[in-house]
Amino acid sequence: MAADVRRGLTDRPRWLPPKYFYDAVGSRLFDDITRLPEYYLTRAEEALLEAVAPSLMQTLRPRDVVELGSGFSAKTLRLLAARDGDQTPLRYTPVDLDADTVEVAARRLLHRLPWLEVHAVIGDFERHLAHVPPPRGRRLALFLGSTIGNLDAAERQGLLAGVRHLLRPDDQFLLGVDLVKDVATLEAAYDDAAGVTAAFNRNVLAVLNRNLDGNFRPEAFRHHAWYNAAASRIEMHLVAETRQTVHLRSIDLTVAIDAGESIWTESSYKFTRHAVEAMLREAGLDLVRWITDERFALVVAGATPGG
Repeated sequence: MAADVRRGLTDRPRWLPPKYFYDAVGSRLFDDITRLPEYYLTRAEEALLEAVAPSLMQTLRPRDVVELGSGFSAKTLRLLAARDGDQTPLRYTPVDLDADTVEVAARRLLHRLPWLEVHAVIGDFERHLAHVPPPRGRRLALFLGSTIGNLDAAERQGLLAGVRHLLRPDDQFLLGVDLVKDVATLEAAYDDAAGVTAAFNRNVLAVLNRNLDGNFRPEAFRHHAWYNAAASRIEMHLVAETRQTVHLRSIDLTVAIDAGESIWTESSYKFTRHAVEAMLREAGLDLVRWITDERFALVVAGATPGG
C-alpha cells in the first residue's frame, strides 16, 4: 500500500488503486451497492450463475476452487450449493486483501457446507498467486463481478497469465465481464441517487488515513463518475472541493491538492465478446462457453492445448 499510494499521489493525474476500497467498511458498502436499483451488474451475474452453476459444477466436478478477490464469497456459495448433493471433500482457496472479510466468509461457508475445507491466501491477486497451493484434483478458478474491468490492459494480461499457471489441461476458469452498453445505464450504475457509491469511493481515503496515519478529509471530496467511450471504461474520481494539504505520516509524504483537482480511484472497463476472446488468447486461454443476457457475460475458459 505504501508504495502504491506514494506512486499514485505523486503522479499526474493523481490516482489510487481500487483494491484498497475493500476494507471491512468498504466491503459492506459494496454489498449495499449490489442491491441498488441502478446497479444491474450483480443481479445480472447472479441470474447467469443460477443458470450455469448446475451444469458447470456437475460436469466439471471440481475438487479444488480458487477465487480471486473473493470478498464475502456470496456467489461462491451459489456455485458450491449446485453440486447436487455431492459430499466429496472440496478445498476452497479465497485470495483477498482483507483478512477480516475472508474470515467472516469462511466461517459462514464452513457452517453451511461441512464437507468444505478453506485455505485462504490473504494477499494481492496480482502479486501473490504463487501462494495458492497445488490442486488436489480438477480445479475451477473464479474471477467474478467484472473485477477484471478494474485493471488496465497490461495488468489484465499479467493477471490472466497468472491464472493460466494455476490451470492444468482439464481445469476451467470462470470469468465475469461487464459489456459495452448505453451510457446512461453505465453511468447510473456508478453514481446512484442514494449516494452509496459516493460513500464507497470516499472510504478509500479513510483506509489511507487508518493505515498510513493520514489526515485526508473524505467529506471534502466530491464523487464523480463518467463513461469514457473512447477507452470503453467508467472512470471514478474524487474531486477536491477546496485546496488542502494532506500528510501521510507513516510514509513521510505531504501532498498539496488544489480545489477542483481529482484523484482517479477506479477504472471499470467494459467489453465485447471479441475483446474478451482476444485477451484470453493472448494469455494462453481459450473461450469454452459464453453465457450472456446482453448486459453481462460469464465466460468459461480453459488452458490452450500446448500453450
